Amino acid sequence: MLPVMKIIHSIAEMQQAATAIKRTDRRLALVPTMGALHAGHAALMRRAAEGKAAVVVSIYVNPTQFGPQEDFNKYPRNLDQDAALCAGESVEIVFAPRDAEIYPTSNGVNTATAASTWVEELAIAKRFEGERRPGHFRGVCTVVAKLFNIVQPDVAAFGQKDFQQLAVVTRMVRDLCYPIEIIPVPTVREPDGLAMSSRNRYLNPTERAQATTLWKSLNAAKESFAKGEHNADQLQAVILRTMQLTQAIRLDYAEIADANTLEPITEARPGDVVLIAAYLGKTRLIDNVML
Repeated sequence: MLPVMKIIHSIAEMQQAATAIKRTDRRLALVPTMGALHAGHAALMRRAAEGKAAVVVSIYVNPTQFGPQEDFNKYPRNLDQDAALCAGESVEIVFAPRDAEIYPTSNGVNTATAASTWVEELAIAKRFEGERRPGHFRGVCTVVAKLFNIVQPDVAAFGQKDFQQLAVVTRMVRDLCYPIEIIPVPTVREPDGLAMSSRNRYLNPTERAQATTLWKSLNAAKESFAKGEHNADQLQAVILRTMQLTQAIRLDYAEIADANTLEPITEARPGDVVLIAAYLGKTRLIDNVML
């Protein structure tokens, strides 16, 4: 019989619960999220649970990974709905810490904005999302490091939809010698190919229909590669031509990169990654595909 799912808000209680699980010799798996959970997150939970691991899902909208003009204040938050989805996936603990737990105050100043200690990856994070969202990956690495220290997981599951984030966290775990296995989980898509994302709910019906152009563009590049086109500039041109079929889309970037280093390349090889980011209205979407 599975234990009743707990919702924990304090670091001390989470640490006690993690210690109790480890005493039973079960693997402890963490799925870090910002809530607004959907089927893509459920896939992470199911993958994390393999081998009868005890699954902890963290739900925390991390302020330090949002820029000043980004959607922190309007980011969807509904703990009751999120907890219901977790319970349906046999999650044992939902860890939903408050800001004061993750970023305690010092002399009345919240350290989310005045922290003196950060975790930062400087190589993989410098391009693409890191270039366009200064400080984003510093916030990601810092909060993930905190969650790893609190939960002490044996494994942690991250989605390949956020490909650069996955690469950055994997490098951080390697460089900081965390004894944690990072499990990459393939992108979960809607029937029409749109990558599942919490931000999809920002799209109006017209924008939602147009958003499939991202997936069509990536597929066009993948098909061109399969037919023998390996020049990165030409593959990028294929993406641009496909994107231009939907005039409402504003392309941010479309690049082909080495999947391990995220360095741009001139000649694509099997295993390289195509990364794309674009706006529909005020909503920014990202996606990727492996060649």
